[in-house]
Amino acid sequence: MENDPQQELAARLRLLQELSGLGVRALARDAGLSSSSLSRYLTGQTVPPWPAVVALCRLVKRDPRPLRPLWERISNPLPAPPKSSRLAHPQPRNDLPRDAPDFTGREEQLAAVLAAIDTHRAVTVDGMAGVGKTCLAVHAAHRLAADFPDAQLYVDLHGFTEGRPPLDPDSALRMLLGALDVPSERVPQDGLESLAACWRAELARRRVVVVLDNAADADQVRPLLPGAGPSVALITSRNRLLGLEEVPPVSLDVLTPRESAELLARASGEPTGSEGRLTREPESAAEVLRLCGHLPLALRLAAARLRHRPGWTVGVLVERLAQGASEFDTAFAMSVRQLSRPQARLFRLLGLLPGASFDEYGVAALADVPLHSAQEILEDLVDAHLVQQPTAGRYRLHDLVHQHARRAAEEQDAAPERQRALTWVLDYYVHAAAAADAAMPFVSPSRPVSAGPLPSWLPRFADKDAALAWLVTEYGNLVAVFETAAALGADAHVCELPRFLRAYFARRCGTTHLNVLFERSLAAAERLGDPIQLAEAHSDLGFARYNAGRMGEASAAYEAAALRLAGTGDSRAEAELTMRRGYLSWDAGHTEEPLELFRLAGKLYEQAGCPTDAAHAVAAEAWTLLQLGQGEEAARRAREVLATPHTDPAWPPALTARITLGVAVAATEPDEAEHQLHRALAVSRDDGHLHNQAWCLNCLGVALRRMGRYEEALASHAQAFALLDDLFEEHWKIHFLDGYAETSRLAGLADQALRLHRQALELARRLGNRQAEARAHEGIAALLDAPP
Repeated sequence: MENDPQQELAARLRLLQELSGLGVRALARDAGLSSSSLSRYLTGQTVPPWPAVVALCRLVKRDPRPLRPLWERISNPLPAPPKSSRLAHPQPRNDLPRDAPDFTGREEQLAAVLAAIDTHRAVTVDGMAGVGKTCLAVHAAHRLAADFPDAQLYVDLHGFTEGRPPLDPDSALRMLLGALDVPSERVPQDGLESLAACWRAELARRRVVVVLDNAADADQVRPLLPGAGPSVALITSRNRLLGLEEVPPVSLDVLTPRESAELLARASGEPTGSEGRLTREPESAAEVLRLCGHLPLALRLAAARLRHRPGWTVGVLVERLAQGASEFDTAFAMSVRQLSRPQARLFRLLGLLPGASFDEYGVAALADVPLHSAQEILEDLVDAHLVQQPTAGRYRLHDLVHQHARRAAEEQDAAPERQRALTWVLDYYVHAAAAADAAMPFVSPSRPVSAGPLPSWLPRFADKDAALAWLVTEYGNLVAVFETAAALGADAHVCELPRFLRAYFARRCGTTHLNVLFERSLAAAERLGDPIQLAEAHSDLGFARYNAGRMGEASAAYEAAALRLAGTGDSRAEAELTMRRGYLSWDAGHTEEPLELFRLAGKLYEQAGCPTDAAHAVAAEAWTLLQLGQGEEAARRAREVLATPHTDPAWPPALTARITLGVAVAATEPDEAEHQLHRALAVSRDDGHLHNQAWCLNCLGVALRRMGRYEEALASHAQAFALLDDLFEEHWKIHFLDGYAETSRLAGLADQALRLHRQALELARRLGNRQAEARAHEGIAALLDAPP
């Protein structure tokens, strides 16, 4: 009988362990593995990753290459998929900061962290500021990464970040779910408990390690912990999180004198022999350790100065450190004193930035300097270990460095100068958001920015994908900028910023947050008093209410917008409001009024000199005609829209027109109908819009029913509802139930049809959708009156 290759590899690994003379825990530590993983490798329960095999071989000075064929036979039982197939699946997310190359000491604490992960799948690391909590957690996460290949996540909870509140669990969960590429349509909008449940469910089917850094308290962390399944969490906090009884704590103190000396030597790059400055000046070296309080962060900053000043003695370093205000601030103050005047000014201003991370464009705006100057100074600050660069093009400040920069700005920069710098940042973000919005229009282009002058430097977006990527990256900063503007009373920025985020919200954010932002935008517009801004704010709030299924509030907001637009002569704003009132009117059960409103909107767009935008109105009119049974006229209007020149394959009017045309001609031109509907479905899939995919699939079901292809129609409806079941905004189903029920009736599934109509009736009554309620009543009556 042929030997099991997996057991053969395990036996070879056990021979390596015998050669090492070490126990499992000691061998795991020296090889950079967790002890539980190594145990599984040695017993043949799990196939080790190749780097783990290499690490074990190197420990006993053996060549790993003879083991490669055996390992490959086990790891690759099937041929690799084609290159195109591999490219279809993105690499797992890895957000972990860089592991410290000079990580020193902490053997006992690291072993405790890994042991807690083995037994409890979670651990808290607590200790004072600058003691190395994050460094230890990240180091441990890197060691665990091979055992958790699905994702390695990191989020700063800002529990102790000066100048900004802790990150609330709701926002943290949305960031983490986004990092796992969970579609926004599957992210709950009905409260923290649902969000936490969604997060736990996603982790339960993955092997993920997540670092929850800088937690404020147990309440902030508890919703973020994994539930059932293999995923693990490492939490850091300056507080002992006593409320997390189920999570073992590991507390850090300052480094020992020996560890501090070793870290200072490694971080400064000083030789260990007699030629090294630290060795030649032992008393001064000991004083450096004392002045740095044996804190790893302070020691690294001091070491960086020594490394970049080969002409300094250690005594000079001591003198510079001793000039500081405290044991901890001395390292920061010393580093800042080595900066040029422009560098020192920009460093201080960084302490004023809203948000957690930043790029060179935001910094150029903050300091009012050319982009290339901002880039050069940021690189200098990275070299000085005052600014961190977690990924290419993104920068951040450690929270302690952030505190120092903020205090330095308050002490050295006059209040008017700080106010100007903040205003420049607010201007930048509103203009940058407007540029991103222009690259991915939602319905019609937003009006030009009035909140501050155009910055000298803005990112360029080649297409809507680049714009969306920027919005995803900057989302946390945009929210922080909005809050900062509100705190400063910058009403123009508060009023305008949410409007430039509408396209982003349509794809990535739920209606709850959208409503909150537009409520505050409306309050700012009321203080500004501009009638057009105020009208648009009412209109935007109404549309947010409509998307949340709050029809009465939407109607009131639209009425308020109409009152303020009267007499302004702004045809484009009137057209957009008229379109929105048309959607609401249809859902309210009216028939002729929506058509009149859509036709009026088209005329207003033409008057405003926006013929392309008028296509939105024509598409809405065509869809409404289709619902009213006027298929021939609906098809004619849909073809008019498709003849309108445009460049975006996912242009909303074209999508609506293709769906309308496909359903309208299904019985007379089945080939054309399938072509249009499949094209719309493909575009929606490419665009990643699940709502539109469900719409296309449901309408394809209607079209197939009209062709008499009932089984295919039912399958298409079922696919649509499978997507809808992943959406947490239940009111969307009201637009699909009637069509699915009618297909079920004609396919002979009367009980299913009755159930769907009754589901539609219940939902329509709850939403106040009279049109859907009437259709449901008609469908139920037809089924109950039908002969058995």
